[in-house]
Amino acid sequence: MSSEIKSIGVIGAGTMGHGIAQVFAHAGFSVRLVDVAQPLLDHARRSVEKSLEKLVQKGTMAAADREATLHRLSTTTSLDQLSTADFVVEAIVENLEAKSALFTSLDALVKAEAILASNTSSISITRLGAATKRPDKVIGMHFMNPVPLMTLVELIRGQATSNDSIRVATELCVKLGKKSVEAADYPGFIANRILMPMINEAIYALMEGVGTKEGIDTVMKLGMNHPMGPLTLADFIGLDVCLAILEVLHDGLGDPKYRPCPLLRRMVAAGHLGRKSGQGFYSY
Repeated sequence: MSSEIKSIGVIGAGTMGHGIAQVFAHAGFSVRLVDVAQPLLDHARRSVEKSLEKLVQKGTMAAADREATLHRLSTTTSLDQLSTADFVVEAIVENLEAKSALFTSLDALVKAEAILASNTSSISITRLGAATKRPDKVIGMHFMNPVPLMTLVELIRGQATSNDSIRVATELCVKLGKKSVEAADYPGFIANRILMPMINEAIYALMEGVGTKEGIDTVMKLGMNHPMGPLTLADFIGLDVCLAILEVLHDGLGDPKYRPCPLLRRMVAAGHLGRKSGQGFYSY
């Protein structure tokens, strides 16, 4: 039961990882954030401090609550420090081999009753479960970016994921103040199965001269009431991440409609990845 879960491990201190660590710590859990290098962890902690300070300034969090949240969050470069964790969330690079290798290591390290969750946005939970001896306790838990502000979590059931694991994750989402939606283990799940083809089509429209980048984004914002246009959103997500997800969709479903746009491939090859690199469809 989720009531027995006290200690959370989060692996990967990037934007998603430190956001996930923040919401668990804010909800009262003891959280250990793991990454390979201390500078990455120091940067993540500063980002969490800045995020919590904004909440205090907005009046949505008390200063004492901010301090208590930070006190519950510790960092380490040692995976061994997760041996006592009750629930682990992986948020590393979107790569099947890297995630599978990590899940095999975690399976040998954490206690037998611990649940292993992946924040993957597209990779098969069944395949990650198969890298362990506890596939019934492997689940997809796909948070949305930015994690502290977005309420949706996609829960993905692998072929062997147990009802109990789904229930525990669902109850955890409630404690985090999140709304969970269960998705089947197909490439891209629900969110990216629908979102990425739209972004890809917007890039095709730009490549083919159907409209300017500003025109395409404005049509989707004003015509479809989207909060931001698809090209702005792609820059926000990261063009390399968009490409990786589209490749998972294309490979996994075998349908040419998921073929990544050549312009997207070219931009990623050039290192124009969006906001994080300072240049994507727009300059930052």
